This record gives sequence, C-alpha cells and structure tokens, in this order.
Amino acid sequence: MSSFRWQAEASDGAARAGRLHTAHGSVSTPTFMPVGTAGTVKAMTMDAVRSTGAGIVLGNTYHLMLRPGAERVHALGGLHRFMDWPGPILTDSGGYQVMSLGALRRLDSDGVTFRSHLDGSEHRLTPERSTTIQHALDATITMCFDECPALPAPVQTVAASMRLSMRWAARSREAFVPRDGYAQFGIVQGGTEPELRAESVRALTAIGFEGYAVGGLAVGEGQALMLATLDATVPLLPADRPRYLMGVGTPDDLLGSVQRGIDMFDCVMPTRAGRTARAYVGTGTLNLRNARHAADPAPLEADCPCPACARHSRAYLHHLFRADEMLGPMLLTWHNLAYYQRLMQGLRAAILERRLHNHAEALRAGWSAGDAAAA
Repeated sequence: MSSFRWQAEASDGAARAGRLHTAHGSVSTPTFMPVGTAGTVKAMTMDAVRSTGAGIVLGNTYHLMLRPGAERVHALGGLHRFMDWPGPILTDSGGYQVMSLGALRRLDSDGVTFRSHLDGSEHRLTPERSTTIQHALDATITMCFDECPALPAPVQTVAASMRLSMRWAARSREAFVPRDGYAQFGIVQGGTEPELRAESVRALTAIGFEGYAVGGLAVGEGQALMLATLDATVPLLPADRPRYLMGVGTPDDLLGSVQRGIDMFDCVMPTRAGRTARAYVGTGTLNLRNARHAADPAPLEADCPCPACARHSRAYLHHLFRADEMLGPMLLTWHNLAYYQRLMQGLRAAILERRLHNHAEALRAGWSAGDAAAA
C-alpha cells in the first residue's frame, strides 16, 4: 500500500490537475464520485460504474449504520468487497442527515440522536461513533462528523453550528486510526460568511487532516453565492492537500468550482435525473418523457460510448419511460454518470494543456444552446 497523498500535475489559473494516491489505488483529479449511499449506485452494477470512468465512489455512514449495519459489513470483508468496488471509497460521516432529517433527530453538544427513517428505532451518532463506523466499513477516506444549517440562516446560528463542527472535527481526528494509504478529511463550515469560513479553515488546519472538504453549500444559497464563497475559502486551504466540494452539483456548478481549485465532487444529481427521465447532454438537459422524442431515431449524443447512446435511440428511451420499464432509468443513469465522467476528463485535459478558459467558454455556449424547459 502507498501513502495517501495528492500529487499536483498542472494548474491553469486556480484550477488544478493532479493524482490522488490511496491504499485502494490512484485517481486522477478533478474527479466526480458517484453516490453509492447504501452500498450501491442506484440502477447500476459496479461494472457499469467502472465503465463510465469513475475511479472513486461514495458511501454513507448513516444509511449503512441502519442497514445492514457496519458490523455486518465489516464481518463480510468490508465495504469494498461487500459492494464489489476494490477502488477507493469515501464515506460521508452522517453529518448531512443532521440537517436533512431534522424532524427525526435531537442535537446536543456531544452528538445527535436519530429516529430511523426506516422503523423509528433510536440511534446515536457522535464524532467518535461516526469515525468508528467508517473504520469498520474500511473507508479509504473518512469524513469528520459535522453539522450544518440549511441556508439562509441567521449569522449567529451559522457561527454556533460551525464552532460545534470544529469541536467535533477535533474529536473525529482523535478517534481516527491512521493507516498507510488511508485519510480523514476535515470539513470547512461557516455558511456564506467569509469570516466564518476563514475561522473554520484555521481551526481545521490547526488540527491537521490529509484533505479538506468544503461543506454546507448547495443547501439553498444559489450558485452565485456558492461560487463567491468558494472564491473566499479555497485560497485559504493547503495547496498540497486535496479539496472536496460536498454535494455539488450541476455540470455548470462543477465547471465553476474546478475553475476555483476544487479537486473532488459528489452529487446525487446525475443518478436522480436518470431515474426521472432527464439526460445531461452537451446542449443542456433533455426530458425523455417529452413527446418530441417519441419518433426520434437519433442517439442522445452521437459521441457518447455509453449503451444508452451507442445502442439505442431517443425514441426507444422515450418508450421505456412511457412504459415504466426499469431499463429506462438504468440506461439514463448510465449515460448521466458517463457524461459527468467525460466532463471531468475534459476539464482535466484542458488544465493539463492550459486551455481551460476556452474549454469552459465552449462548454457554457453548448449548454446555453439547448432549452431544458422545452426539451
């Protein structure tokens, strides 16, 4: 096993191309991590996920804790074997559920008590417990346990939440078991307040982590404010460590974030869109349920090698969704994940060749050419 490290290869403005070396293999950055919340990327086999070009996937502490249980996954050889993914896995700490399942939890200074959304049973997550669960899952990258409020929120609320997360970050770090090729990331919080973000960065870098995530964005603040927050935050992060923007986002979100120096992303958007008949293409977003696709013999994208494009027409995909056939969501999920990976590969190539500005302009011009509402 090699030591965990991020190796810079090129830069273009603030954007970076690099290589992430882990105990479970290496990953080129920028990279997009398909979301495998419960040990599976919805509607995909792991062979299919691999075929899209993905090098790292994401799992979730909260959901795997509830079902099938971290101890069971550990007894069965760890999450890599359990879900047939020998490559790197990053596990979200469960902190997002502190916000998203607000009606089912009680928050205190020590941790969070949840009512399971499955059966109402009570569970407790603390920084120590979250870190222990991620260790049992054999996560390549463990996230520290945090809490973030939905935005907009009063500055006092955001500040108190951030400072609680920083105390939890220190406890998460204390509970983390260092292993060769494994890592733990700290999570920068502070809403859209530059001063609070800077305070959070100072606290996390004083603790010391192998990588740093920017959390608490894409939670209602809008793209312009999200990118402005990145402008204020990313330059403060250590230049020799990977930078991960959590839960983001649309192709344009990813492009803007890469331009600001982010290396890693995850989001449910491409898989969720695939299940609801929406396809990401070079001209924007298509809704395959719309009648205008019913007799269209063309592929979604002529230059995409995924099975949805290489073997099927828009008319066939339209038929699958109209007939409620499960193959429709499967094929469109495959396409969307392949699109996101090709987007990352294209951005990486542009950074390596120092032509990112022109590449970005061409991407945005393409996206604006389509009309998602009329697609």
